[in-house]
Amino acid sequence: MSDLKKKAWLYFENGTFLEANSFGAEDTVVGEIVFNVSMSGYQEIMSDPSYAGQFVTFTMPEIGNVGVNSQDMESKAAHAKGMIVRKYQDRYSNFRAEDSLANFLKEQNVMGICDIDTRYITKMLRREGAMMMIASTEISDKDELKKLLSASPRIEDINYIEQVSTKTPYRHTQSVYNYRAFEYDEAPEAEANIVVLDFGVKTNILNELVGAKMGVEVIPNEFSAQDLIDRYNKKEIDGVFLSNGPGDPLVLKKEQVEIKRLIDAKVPMFGICLGHQLLSIAHGYDTYKLKFGHHGGNQPVKNVKTGLVEITAQNHNYNVPENITDIADVTHINLFDNTIEGLRYKDSPIFSVQHHPEASPGPKESRYIFSEFLSLIKR
Repeated sequence: MSDLKKKAWLYFENGTFLEANSFGAEDTVVGEIVFNVSMSGYQEIMSDPSYAGQFVTFTMPEIGNVGVNSQDMESKAAHAKGMIVRKYQDRYSNFRAEDSLANFLKEQNVMGICDIDTRYITKMLRREGAMMMIASTEISDKDELKKLLSASPRIEDINYIEQVSTKTPYRHTQSVYNYRAFEYDEAPEAEANIVVLDFGVKTNILNELVGAKMGVEVIPNEFSAQDLIDRYNKKEIDGVFLSNGPGDPLVLKKEQVEIKRLIDAKVPMFGICLGHQLLSIAHGYDTYKLKFGHHGGNQPVKNVKTGLVEITAQNHNYNVPENITDIADVTHINLFDNTIEGLRYKDSPIFSVQHHPEASPGPKESRYIFSEFLSLIKR
């Protein structure tokens, strides 16, 4: 345990300077800091491509006690800049565990910061909003850290999609993991074929699409709308799914143009998180940044149609504007701040949600949304 106790220094753009300990990669890293209120699922969170460019502060005080395993990865690598926790537990205990969280972070070259007041950091972010920060195991001088942070690009200046999207198309055939049987469910026969636009898609989203009886082809963010329109007209594909992903959606100019062409061609589409935001922008309604975003697996969302409240998993800093109701009906509302969580467009076969119905980590109350996409396609 002694080799974990290496010093780390954190400097925030509001001038806050803190000292802590490190248990992950040794480095000097700049990123945006957010907080996540999930009680579990730290490995899924760290391997979620939507966290690229960010440090994640966990409000759950003790992290690491169940170790890590290959099963719970949401992508091929950890994409977050680092994780900040109150107490790190290196001695893990879980029958599924294959290694410690510290070893995982070191292998993935991701910083781990512990022995710090995460309650203070969370309250600061709630009060002042998400902000840029720098963390280092190499530099202890506050002024030097401030200088490095000031000279670094902000998260909204970087196109992280180019880093996390697949470089080559592939087919995904794996279905949903059955935690009762400890194996994957057999993939059902596909009743429709879709193309997934990969902006940083999570593995469990793909699993849920397969489980909802869709054949899934994943393609890079560099895609041709005309090619997809031609394939749709030839009945080679039945719809397009727009995935989650990191960063500011307003940065993705090329993607916005191509999505607008799909909208004009009346191709059926479904978007989650970043995909939800890009559909709004492509319709002419720009997104805005929330103060500190929604990150966690216990977020209440009201289904406007049924009146039921669903507890959802969320990870986003940006939101669609209220005036989008000019062209779309609101299907879901966030009960924390009444922001829009779901839309169904009035004149197009398109709908989207801001939250994550694949629930990884998180509750599964919104899984029905994947089946709604199949129903939309069939109609």
